[in-house]
Amino acid sequence: MYRLLSAAAVPFTPILLAQRLKRGKEHRQRLPERRGESRIGRPDGPLIWLHGASVGELASVLPLIDRIRARGFGMLVTTGTVTSGGLAEQRLQRGVIHQFIPLDISRFVRRFLEHWRPDLALFVESELWPNLMIEASTRGIPMVLINARLSENSYQRWRRAPRSIADLLRRLDLCLAGTSSDALRLSDLGASNVVTTGNLKLDAPAPPAEPRALAELQNAINRRPVIAAASTHPGEEEAVIEAHARLRRNFPGLLTVIAPRHPERGPWIAEVAAGAGLSVTLRSRGELPEHATEIYVADTVGELGLIYRMAPVVFIGGSLIKHGGQNPIEAAKLGAAILHGPHVWNFAEIYSALDNVRGAERIESVDRLVAHLAAWLNDADARARVVAAANGVVENLSGALDRTLASLDPYLMQLQLHQRASHA
Repeated sequence: MYRLLSAAAVPFTPILLAQRLKRGKEHRQRLPERRGESRIGRPDGPLIWLHGASVGELASVLPLIDRIRARGFGMLVTTGTVTSGGLAEQRLQRGVIHQFIPLDISRFVRRFLEHWRPDLALFVESELWPNLMIEASTRGIPMVLINARLSENSYQRWRRAPRSIADLLRRLDLCLAGTSSDALRLSDLGASNVVTTGNLKLDAPAPPAEPRALAELQNAINRRPVIAAASTHPGEEEAVIEAHARLRRNFPGLLTVIAPRHPERGPWIAEVAAGAGLSVTLRSRGELPEHATEIYVADTVGELGLIYRMAPVVFIGGSLIKHGGQNPIEAAKLGAAILHGPHVWNFAEIYSALDNVRGAERIESVDRLVAHLAAWLNDADARARVVAAANGVVENLSGALDRTLASLDPYLMQLQLHQRASHA
């Protein structure tokens, strides 16, 4: 049914892409990539294709891409969002090709696969697109799900269509799960070769910050007290803005930085803050916070490394609302004390490990958010203990990159042997 409906949707794809372009969710010059078309030729030799949905997935596999690339393989990386395209442009090595993933319509997928002819496909976390997987399987392309995760909610939904999910999962040659819970859920749904390798996000390097930009921001802030809210979603910015309004009475000069998960929401957040009577500045306009600025909206791509380096306390978004939480690891690595809401099932085991050793604190209301922010702004020693505990968790849980590479090694060796034989 899915394949029939997606085929019937072909005449409507120009309308869909036009609407997405209008909302800033597509690159005008790169729309053909969504139809499986490319202006870039396929490189010679074995080509490994890696696909991750968005910024978080791509950031987590950057070290893996570098390690595979170092072995002499061509790399094609696909993602699905404009923001991930920006990150790819900033941080992928020269020679690594980035394309936007085609819409999951058989005609477009076939065009994509016929052009690139990948020798190995690596899908990140939970990217299980039916047409993509079926067409790749038909061509005999080995498929591996890396850093695989499946939340309890997704697991329960897939159980309503057991034959469909089992058909997809059995097409995978290998499934490298991020946690033992993910491994159990994937196995139960039909994945046949499941190995728990750990979460690659724990091995990813801390996000960089451009030195000049960091110096400019630090100079603009000077010695003002700073708090940040990162990767926020609708419904959370209002809570952060309210917390700021209550805290500024006791912390003169307080600056709150809000980095929305979707940067295009920056102007709307600015309107909410202005409506609360607060002075607002947007980074997307090239502005630095002035002395009177109270809310600084960091509505740009790839600058969380900048924010985590200057804010001693960070609330990680996607957790006060029922989204499942965003990645806390980058903030921990850069020395920020972490606050989060109760809805963190996307990173359940990591948040549980952090909370168990007081490497992060869970808050469930604006009152608790205000209380913890005030306590940590007043007590640098308490913040330092939280950061140290979080770093210990990250160190203890690392090692996924080496385990993932070891699991992929048979496939990589096979490609290298085949290449040598063809040259001989």
